[in-house]
Amino acid sequence: MESQFLTVLGLATLPALGNFGGGVLAEWLRPSKKMLNHALHAATGIILAVVAVEVMPAALAGAPAWLLALAFMGGGGTYLLIESGVKRWQEGKQAGAGAGAWMVYLAVATDLVGDGLLIGTGSAVSSQMALILALGQVLADIPEGFATIANFRDKGVGRVKRLLISASFLLPVIGAAALAYFAFRGRSEVLKMAGLVFVAGLYMLAAMEDMMREAHESAEDSPWSALSLLAGFTIFLVISGSL
Repeated sequence: MESQFLTVLGLATLPALGNFGGGVLAEWLRPSKKMLNHALHAATGIILAVVAVEVMPAALAGAPAWLLALAFMGGGGTYLLIESGVKRWQEGKQAGAGAGAWMVYLAVATDLVGDGLLIGTGSAVSSQMALILALGQVLADIPEGFATIANFRDKGVGRVKRLLISASFLLPVIGAAALAYFAFRGRSEVLKMAGLVFVAGLYMLAAMEDMMREAHESAEDSPWSALSLLAGFTIFLVISGSL
């Protein structure tokens, strides 16, 4: 059990490393806003593929569809409640660049909690599923990490502090993965699948809402944006199929 738990923690570090890698790229590269728009669309395509290709087929084979539908809506509804609370907290903060930047930090940390929950829950189903989910999240987190650090740089936050902020994203993803692993380890197959789909609903809505908002704020969509989304979906489909 100890080795399996360490494996879960190791897999949970991958999304954080992807996010950090994207932040490091933002320190030395300055791609155009259109390129960032395309990268975020590609990340959205990967997230869609994670849910459609890996999570849902496995869940449908192990639990009734009505239960999975309720779980998926419950996960999405949970995200909406969290988002509502965050917005109320934001309205209570003083306006300014600093507050705006830290709201971005909170949004990304929420996404990484979703990453960790998905990996931890997936590991309770099988190690292979946890690995595939982690690989998909790495690809999706790179452009998100880039956008986050670029935002902090635009708000005037110093480089050392920006890198420390990026590294701190390791904590929420590992904590969430450990929580989900112990919550679902040893449970029935139906409960595991329902939990996996619940987390997928929360994760997909959170990640897509944040990423698409950032994409549209960075640049106007174009046919290349749509092709990037399709490319992201295709990349994960190939990875999942090859494993």
